[in-house]
Amino acid sequence: MSTALDTQQVVVGSGPVSFDDVVRVARDGCGVRLSEEALAGIAATRAVVERLADDDRPHYGVSTGFGALATRHIPVAQRAQLQRSLIRSHAAGSGPEVEREVVRALMLLRLSTLATGRTGVRPETARGYAAMLDAGITPTVHEYGSLGCSGDLAPLSSIALALMGEGTVRDAAGVLRPAAEALVDAGLSPVQLAEKEGLALVNGTDGMLGMLVLALADLRRLLSTADVAAAMSVEALLGSDAVFAADLQGLRPHPGQADSAANLRALLAGSGVMASHRGPECTRVQDAYSLRCAPQVHGAARDTAAHAATVAERELAAAIDNPVVTVDGRVESNGNFHGAPVGYVLDFLAIAVADVASMSERRTDRMLDAARSNGLPPFLAADAGVDSGHMIAQYTAAGIVSELKRLAVPASVDSIPSSAMQEDHVSMGWHAARKLRRALDGLTRVLAIEVLTAARALDLRAPLQPAAATGAVRDALRAAGVPGPGPDRHLAPEIEVAVQLLAGGDVIDATGLPLL
Repeated sequence: MSTALDTQQVVVGSGPVSFDDVVRVARDGCGVRLSEEALAGIAATRAVVERLADDDRPHYGVSTGFGALATRHIPVAQRAQLQRSLIRSHAAGSGPEVEREVVRALMLLRLSTLATGRTGVRPETARGYAAMLDAGITPTVHEYGSLGCSGDLAPLSSIALALMGEGTVRDAAGVLRPAAEALVDAGLSPVQLAEKEGLALVNGTDGMLGMLVLALADLRRLLSTADVAAAMSVEALLGSDAVFAADLQGLRPHPGQADSAANLRALLAGSGVMASHRGPECTRVQDAYSLRCAPQVHGAARDTAAHAATVAERELAAAIDNPVVTVDGRVESNGNFHGAPVGYVLDFLAIAVADVASMSERRTDRMLDAARSNGLPPFLAADAGVDSGHMIAQYTAAGIVSELKRLAVPASVDSIPSSAMQEDHVSMGWHAARKLRRALDGLTRVLAIEVLTAARALDLRAPLQPAAATGAVRDALRAAGVPGPGPDRHLAPEIEVAVQLLAGGDVIDATGLPLL
C-alpha cells in the first residue's frame, strides 16, 4: 500500500466514523485503513452474493439490469460486464470539478458503508477503495450528475471508475492524471468488479452527507464568530449588554440562545466602552433588533445546526445500499438511498445561514449611518465627502446577503422524475449541499465585513477602551496588516484579510475565550 498523506490513519469498520474522522480525512489528508473486523464481515456477506451469482432467479443488481431496466434478466456470462457497464454509463457528471475535500469525504463515507458488511462486495474491492483514498488519489467528480436518490450516482460512479483504472484523477500532489497511471505510480492495481459490486459502490448518500458534516464544522466556527462580530458592534454602537443577562435569556429556554448570550456576556466583560454609558444620563431604553436580538437569531441557528448534526450522526451509522445483504443472509431491495433526511437539513441550514448574515449586514449598515450610529462619523470616513470610508463594503455585504436569500430557497422541495419514471421522486439533496457550501462562504464574507467595520468603529471611540476580548480581535486585524482609521485606501484586500482570519478561526482564537 502507498504511503498515506498523514502518518495517522482513520480505522474504518470498528463502528461509525465520527465527525472528526470526516474532517481529518477530507481536509487534513489523513489516511485510512480497514479493520480486520470489517474485512471478516465483508467476506461473510460476500459469500451470500456469490451463492446467488449463478442463480437463475432474478436478484436485483446481480442478475438484472438497473432502474427501469430491472426487468431485464442478465445471463451468467454477462454479469461481471453488467457491473463495469453500470459504472461507465453512470459516470456521467458534467461541469466544474468538485472540491478535493468533498471527494475525500464522499470516499470515506462510501468506504464506511462497505465496511458494514451489508453491501456484498469482496474484501479485495474494499481494500482497493481504501488504498486509493489512503494514497491521496482523488477521482475527478463533476458538479452536476446527482439527483440525491438511488445514491449520489454520478459522483460515486466517478470514484468507482477510477478504482477500475479508468477516467481521470488528481494525485496526492494535485496533478490531473489518467487514473490507471496514478494507480500504478501509487503501487496499486485496478479492481476488476464482480457481481453486485458496481451497484454497491454507487448507491448511497455519501456526497451530500460528507458536505453536511463539513458544513457543520464550518458553521460551528462561524456562529461563534457571529457572536464576536455582534459583541464588537454592540460596543461600537454604544448598545446595551443588559439584555444578554442570564435570567432574561432563561425566560426563553432555547439552548442555542443561552450559549450565544453567554458568549456575548463573556466577550463584553470589562468593556470601558460599555461602562461609559451605563449611568442615568443614558436615555435610550432599548436597542435595535439587530443588536438586542442577536442571541435569539444566532441561537436559533445553533439549534438548527444541532438538529442537523443529529441527522448526520444517524446517517453516519447507516448502511445504505440497494439491494442490501441483511444480517440473516437475505438480499433485499429497499429505499434507504433516498436523500430526503439529509436534503431537508441541508436546506434548513441554508435558511439559518441567510438569516444570520442578514442580521450581521444590518449591524454593519447601522455603524455607517451617522443618524443611527450614536456619534460615529458618516461611513466611518476620515473626511466624509472626500472619503467614502466603508460605504461600499456595506454594498458588498448587501449583495452577498441578497444572494444568500436566493440560496435559502430549498432544493429538496423539487423533484424531476428519472429512469423512465421508475425513479419518480428524488431528493435533490446533492444540490442542497452544493448551495449550502456557497452560502457558508457568503456568511464568512458578511461577518468579515462586520468585524472589519466594527474594529474601525472601536478605534474611533478612543479614548474609550473596548473589552479585552473584542479589543484583541481588533488588534489581530491590525497585526495582520489592516491599518486603523484614515484616508480611503484599497478596501478589497483588507476585506480578504478579514475573511481569511475568520475562515482560519483566528478571530475566535484572538478572543482568548472558550466560546460556546
